[in-house]
Amino acid sequence: MKAVGYNTPGSIDRDDALLDIELDKPKATGRDLLVAVRAVSVNPVDYKIRQTRPADGNVPAVLGWDAVGEVVETGDAVSNFKPGDMVWYAGAINRTGTNAEYHLVDERIVGRKPNSVTDAEAAALPLTTLTAYEMLFDRLRVNEPVSGGANAVVIIGGAGGVGSIAIQLLRALTDMTVIATASRAETKDWVKKIGAHHVIDHSEALAPQIEALGIGQPGFVFSTNQTGSYIEQIAELIAPQGRFGLIDDPEQLSIMPFKVKAVSLHWELMFTRPLFETPDMARQGDILNEVAQLVEDGTIKSTTTDSLGIINASNLKRAHAMLESGKTRGKLVLEGF
Repeated sequence: MKAVGYNTPGSIDRDDALLDIELDKPKATGRDLLVAVRAVSVNPVDYKIRQTRPADGNVPAVLGWDAVGEVVETGDAVSNFKPGDMVWYAGAINRTGTNAEYHLVDERIVGRKPNSVTDAEAAALPLTTLTAYEMLFDRLRVNEPVSGGANAVVIIGGAGGVGSIAIQLLRALTDMTVIATASRAETKDWVKKIGAHHVIDHSEALAPQIEALGIGQPGFVFSTNQTGSYIEQIAELIAPQGRFGLIDDPEQLSIMPFKVKAVSLHWELMFTRPLFETPDMARQGDILNEVAQLVEDGTIKSTTTDSLGIINASNLKRAHAMLESGKTRGKLVLEGF
């Protein structure tokens, strides 16, 4: 089968950073589905792993943790899907990725693809949706108010893939005020379009902009990128006993500024449940099915902003370079081989 992989980690500008390769077609066993991949999207985790993780022996590493496709084979323990089903999912970080014609995935972390959108539009959503949903509802528990705090969430990096779906989930499933940060005209327009009540500029001091809104100190802050640069500002703007969550990888992170307000800190890694096969691993499939219905209802829109063509090394290299620039909005997708 066709696939895209690499042997040596490093920068994207190398000729062999990503390569078109041929691999054996896998076979489904146990609770696995074998999926014929129709579309994928690209996430920061793809380039972070490509930069640092070597291939395992002589077998090239295949990236990709977002996919839409058709089930073509099921393992003997599968109970929820059958060949012919169209599915979407974000996979597991410790398994071979989705940048391949066929891909194995555990049925518990798979949902049924919404029919009202194209394969490419659907492929933009699983990883970021799971990340945002788990952070908002499982980690920060935004439906449980912070005493004295404004019923509001600040999303730092609102125009990115995770921020874009977090805004929509909050508007769809809560009555909270959504405050998103953005700094460029196009990203400000984007977060307004997808539902943010207020937009503030993260290139300027955050607390005075929040204060100027006149709603009080938000009970929740969700930081999606450059968290290390905003710790002091977050500690200043968040309500006492507020809840703060992050998903990026700051080189240094001092949580001492949060002590005086007794702010709790919450990490989110979408891969935790499948990586450790937690007892509630199937919640990811449930979340994807819930959001699929929201997509069908027109409540949630795809966050696709650019389609870069078929799934091959050249197009994936371009996608990685665009993400590494830090200037993308929404999601980048590729479709077919």
